[in-house]
Parts: sequence; C-alpha cells; structure tokens
Amino acid sequence: MGINVNGIELETTPSGFLVNIQEWSEELALIIAKEEDIELTEKHWDVIKFLRDEYINNSGNQPNTRNIAKAMASTWGEKKLNAKVLYDLFPGNPSKQGGRIGGLPESRRKGGY
Repeated sequence: MGINVNGIELETTPSGFLVNIQEWSEELALIIAKEEDIELTEKHWDVIKFLRDEYINNSGNQPNTRNIAKAMASTWGEKKLNAKVLYDLFPGNPSKQGGRIGGLPESRRKGGY
C-alpha cells in the first residue's frame, strides 16, 4: 500500500498509516484528509500539530482523546472541552485519525476514552 505525492509513492501500513514519519508533509496531510472526507480547518491543524509534537518531542507519546481535549481546551481558550468537539473534527477517532493524517504510527493503545 502507499500514497502518491507528486509522483512519489510513500509506503503505508495496511491500515493507512505512514511507514516513515520523516516523509510526512502538510501536502500529504491534505491528501489523506481528502481521502477521509475531511476538510482541514485551523482546529484540525491544532490537533495534528499537538499529536505530532507529543510523538516527536515526548518519547513517542500518543495521547488519548481525554488528553487531547485537555490540551485543545487550553489552546483554544476553553475552560473545558467536550470530546464530541474532537469527534466532530475527526469522526474516525481523534487520536487515531488525527495521527494518521499527521503521519504518525498507528497507536498501540487498546482504545477507550
């Protein structure tokens, strides 16, 4: 499996996650998001950037939805953020779908909130 970006085939896992995180680009994110019927807004990018920062700069941390909600509440100046807001952005699961669009490896967590 793979994704074609400007004539270059980037390898993905069977579930659509980028194999080499170094090959990620915002252009690739737009392609993946379009394939998943998501039009990326500033809030989408905030989540993607948060997930990438956590993974790259925090020993491979892949936050769950609750932790993403806490971080985005702070980023967006909210007192508290309902997880529904994140699921409205990423209906396929904020951490998994956001991570896939962000070029991160598939989460090894067992799921849950």
